[in-house]
Amino acid sequence: MSEQHPNDPLHGVKLAEIVQYLVSMYGWEELSNRININCFKSNPSIKSSLTFLRKTPWAREKVENLYLKSI
Repeated sequence: MSEQHPNDPLHGVKLAEIVQYLVSMYGWEELSNRININCFKSNPSIKSSLTFLRKTPWAREKVENLYLKSI
């Protein structure tokens, strides 16, 4: 798979995996400090965050960029 998309580090990585990784790495509080969106601040959960991020491209891009900086 990676041979088809050698320049895309996010290829094959699911959004759920990205959010779970960031939460385990930073925790909800630090994640909300780094990315200022309510789904990380107000009663955060993986499910609610995924719902928001799938509907909001600008927020998803911020999460993906933080993930790429973290790995």
